[in-house]
Amino acid sequence: MPGLRRPEESFRTGPGEGIRMKNWLLIAAGFTSLSAGVVGIFVPVLPTTPFFLLAAGCFMKSSDRLYRWLTGHKKFGPYIDNYVKYHAVSKQSKVISILVLWSVMLSTILFGITQLWLRLLLVGIAAGVTIHLVLLQTLTPEMMEQSRFKETLHEKKVDERSRGADRRQ
Repeated sequence: MPGLRRPEESFRTGPGEGIRMKNWLLIAAGFTSLSAGVVGIFVPVLPTTPFFLLAAGCFMKSSDRLYRWLTGHKKFGPYIDNYVKYHAVSKQSKVISILVLWSVMLSTILFGITQLWLRLLLVGIAAGVTIHLVLLQTLTPEMMEQSRFKETLHEKKVDERSRGADRRQ
């Protein structure tokens, strides 16, 4: 029939419309993940870093501006950037994370709950997170220096290309 569309065509209203919808969904997922990460700062059982990394990934795929904003953020930007570039976390971040994790978990276990099974569950979660943090690669000055060297080389290549394009015009 002339007026009916196939089901797979009903979501397409024009060229590029699917890409725009994908970007909006990724941006929404990024802000949702970012919000969950912020809540995770105050709720020790909720992980913070994975939500920030997920937000960075969503923004990386959908919006350069939001990705630059998040990775350039004064507090969270360096952690995300270091993890994305080097798959590593600074020793200071590991120590502080483990200390905060155990102090909150132990205070909750000792003063907040009475059920044995829940206490054991919290100890298991804290132990698992601690093992994960310890096993993460530790960021070294050499890693950062190597990355700066690569970035400098990349900037020189881009600069040479732009000067070459200027000469041709």
